[in-house]
Amino acid sequence: MPCQLPADCLNEIFEYLDDKKTLHSLLFVNRLCCKISIRILWRNFWKYRIVDIDLGRCLNILVACLPNESKELLLKNGIFISTPTSKPSLFNYPAFCKVLSINKICLIVNDVLEKIPITSLLSKKDRNYLIINEIIKMFITQSYSLKELTFYNDTYVIPNEISFICFSGAIDCLADLSELHCSSRLPSEFFYQLSKICHNIHSLSIYMKYNNYFPNEFKELISLQNNLKNLKLSTTHRGDWTDIIPALTKHSNTLTKLHLNSTYNNRTLPVSFVALFSNLQEIKISFTSTFGKIQFRDFGKLQYVTFPKLQYLSIPIECTMLVYIKNFLENNGKNLKGLCIVGLDHDRFLNLSIAKFCPILENFSTVFELDTLKTIFNSCQYLERIEIFYEEHFLGEKEVLETVARHSPKYFCELTTIYNKSHTKLLPEDLESFFISWKSRASKKSLILIIIRPFCIDSLETNEENMEIIRKYKNLGIIKKFETKIRECEDED
Repeated sequence: MPCQLPADCLNEIFEYLDDKKTLHSLLFVNRLCCKISIRILWRNFWKYRIVDIDLGRCLNILVACLPNESKELLLKNGIFISTPTSKPSLFNYPAFCKVLSINKICLIVNDVLEKIPITSLLSKKDRNYLIINEIIKMFITQSYSLKELTFYNDTYVIPNEISFICFSGAIDCLADLSELHCSSRLPSEFFYQLSKICHNIHSLSIYMKYNNYFPNEFKELISLQNNLKNLKLSTTHRGDWTDIIPALTKHSNTLTKLHLNSTYNNRTLPVSFVALFSNLQEIKISFTSTFGKIQFRDFGKLQYVTFPKLQYLSIPIECTMLVYIKNFLENNGKNLKGLCIVGLDHDRFLNLSIAKFCPILENFSTVFELDTLKTIFNSCQYLERIEIFYEEHFLGEKEVLETVARHSPKYFCELTTIYNKSHTKLLPEDLESFFISWKSRASKKSLILIIIRPFCIDSLETNEENMEIIRKYKNLGIIKKFETKIRECEDED
C-alpha cells in the first residue's frame, strides 16, 4: 500500500520547491498536494513579472474568485468579464494571499480593459475603479493576514479613488503587515489609518517623485514601528528624502539594511545621516543620472565613520570621490563579506585597496584589470563568488577564464559574467580548456556559471558548439549550474 506523508511534512518539502513550474506539476498528484501547492502559489499572486504572464487570463481568474455580491454588482453596472469556468472554485484562493500589490491590480485592469468598449453608463475610469476596488476588497476581507503591501502613486493608480484601508476586515488583515512599499505622495488619510493598524513593519520602501515633503501622518507611521530593520529610499525627478530623516532617527539601533537610490534626479542628496545607524549590516547606494554630477557629495563625511557590523557594501564609483571610498574601506573593510563597486571610472588602485583592506570577502563585483584580478584572488582567500563586468579594453574572456582556473582560491565556486556592449569572442576550444583546468583544481567544487547580457549582445551561450561543451561538463559534474539572464540594452526603447 502506498505511504502518504503527513500534511506538515509535505508542507515543509513543498516550501523548498517554491518555483512555478514544479508547483504546477504537483497540482495533479492528489487533492492534498494540490491544496499545498495552491497555497504556496497564491501566497504571492503577483510574484511573476507582468511581461511574463497573460494579463487577460489574470483578470479572468481574479474576477472568477470574486464573491457573488461583487459579481452581481459588476453585472448590474453592465460590466461583463468572462471567467475560466462557470463551476465554483475548488478553494478560497484569496484566503491564501500574503502579498497584495495595488499597483499590479490597477495595471492588469487598466491594461486589459483599455481597448474594450464601454457597455454601461459608467465612464471608463469609473468602470475600471469599480472592478479594482472589488478585487482589492476581496483580498482584504478574505485574506487572513497580509504580510506585504505595495501601493505606489503612478500613472495606473489614482490613490484617492482607492479606499481599501476602510474596508471591513482591514484591521485584522493588516495588523501583522511586515513589508510596506509605498509613495510619499499618497493621501495623508492612508498613512493615518495605517498608523492605527500597523506597528510591526520590518521592511519599508519609500518612493519620492517631484516632492521633498512628507505628510506628518507618514512620519507618525514611521515613528510608531517597533522594529524597523530594512529601509529603502528611492527618489526621482527632484524627489528628496531630507524631510524624512528626523522621523528615521528613532530606528537608529534597529536598522540593519539601508538602500539609497536616486534615478534621473538633479538634486544633490544627503547621505551623511547614514552615520546615525551604527548597527547597519548592509549599505547599498545606487543611482542613474543624465545630469553628469555627483549626487552624494557629502559621502566624505562618512569616510571615517566606523560601522562595526557592516558585512555588505554596494556603491557606484561615480557617486563620490574615489579617495572617500578608499578611506571608508580602510575603516570598514575588515568585516565585509560582500562588495559591489562598479562604474565607468574604473580605478586599479581602488581594487588594490580592496585586496588590502577586505581580507574575508566572499562575494565581489567590479570591473577588473587582469593583474588586479590575480591580486584579489591571492589576497581574498575566502572568496566564493565574483561578478565580472566585461569592458573590452580591460579584460578578455579567455584571459579571465584562465585566471579563474589558475588563481581563484579553494572556496571559489561561482562566476558571473556581465556583458555591457561587447559581443563574445570566446572560442569553443578556449571554453573546453577552462573546464579541463577547473577539473584539475585542488578544490573539487562544481562550478556555477551565470551570464548576464543585454538582449542585443551575443555571449558564449549563443554558440551551439559552446553549449555542447557546457552540457558535456554538466553531465560530468564539473558544472553544477549554468544560467543565462537577459536584460535590456540601454539604448533600446
